[in-house]
Amino acid sequence: MSIYNKLKNKETKIAVIGLGYVGLPIALEFAKKMKVVGFDINQKRVDMMRNNIDPSEELDSSAFEGCDIYFTADLNDLKDVTFFVVAVPTPIDNHNLPDLTPLIGASKTVAQVLKKGDYVVYESTVYPGCTEDDCIPILEELSGLKFKDDFKVGYSPERINPGDKVHTLTNVVKVVSGCSAESLEEIAKVYETVVKVGVHRAASIKVAEAAKIIENTQRDVNIALVNELSIIFNKMGINTYDVLEAAGTKWNFLKFFPGLVGGHCIGVDPYYLTYKAKEFGYHAQIISSGRFVNDSMGAYVAKQTVKKIIKAGKNIAEAKVLVMGATFKEDVSDIRNSKVADVVNEFISFGAKVDVVDPHANSEDLKHEYGFGLVDKVGSNYDAIVVAVNHKAYQNFDENYFNSISSVNGIVVDLKGIYRGKINKMTYWSL
Repeated sequence: MSIYNKLKNKETKIAVIGLGYVGLPIALEFAKKMKVVGFDINQKRVDMMRNNIDPSEELDSSAFEGCDIYFTADLNDLKDVTFFVVAVPTPIDNHNLPDLTPLIGASKTVAQVLKKGDYVVYESTVYPGCTEDDCIPILEELSGLKFKDDFKVGYSPERINPGDKVHTLTNVVKVVSGCSAESLEEIAKVYETVVKVGVHRAASIKVAEAAKIIENTQRDVNIALVNELSIIFNKMGINTYDVLEAAGTKWNFLKFFPGLVGGHCIGVDPYYLTYKAKEFGYHAQIISSGRFVNDSMGAYVAKQTVKKIIKAGKNIAEAKVLVMGATFKEDVSDIRNSKVADVVNEFISFGAKVDVVDPHANSEDLKHEYGFGLVDKVGSNYDAIVVAVNHKAYQNFDENYFNSISSVNGIVVDLKGIYRGKINKMTYWSL
């Protein structure tokens, strides 16, 4: 009997390794149709999920209902699993180089319980060749089994978008790949049980890896172009959002907007591709340039704000600044690789006093990750207010509100242009 049929009939189990914003939704969807083991090395997170709580705050408790799943941090609970899905983070280090530590660790975990006939499917975003060059050798070495002969491997890149309740796992086409025609079909059938709109069978594992990494690289480069345009238009005294609104009337104009590009996808994945390109003797100039522009935007925003504070006749070393929003995108709690930190730290380097607020972020997490936390409540007499993240909680604020918490000649900096045309008396600036 095929592994798909065994899973479908609940004669064997599927395990999801890594239960973050990617792994948990996948595990729960599979658990509506199959027997699932949800594995995470963080016991505190496991305890939360056992109580129907998503540590990532993406899913509510109802998502856990009717699911045949057992959450664990114990390796022994993986011994009777035959289909493994690896969904751990793939970050970059302080030098913007790929950090495969979580992926290598997960591969070692799976290798310790891998048996003949098992399947391993990776979902973590990596450079082309990583699955076969970095992960499979670990599986072989620690298990004593032979790739293809004893176990099969596939790659199916995640397409989860944090905070997006429309484009979810079940209604976004899933790219799948396998190490052989047979394994490809088995893996495809397993995913087709939960992805309603179907799957795309990629030509190879490397093709599937490359497809994923260029999805985010393409967005990164396009956003970098608009960010660079915003710098140029600022020098010309033109509002970028006005320009984009006008240009957007053409049917084939791509609607990208300026802003801070952080998070664990768009702000990270291009570095995996440029790293691998260097191994082949090629310097990826456009991709690297786009990364430089986007990584520089936090400091650029702070410096432009500082100029306006000084122009208002104030001493920047005595200035008081409010930064609204600290997560990497709107309406999520995730602070990983948030470029708001660059804005805050640049202000601090000028000697300004900075208050940071956010309705979703955790103050202790921010303190641990970036060295600053959140204030309990918004104060007053701010010389500049920077609305850095477009949270829904901020969208109905008006000029009267900003004026009430500002000093004389206060400045509103609106990175996403949500108050365009609404701030008339105060000094207003956006990207």
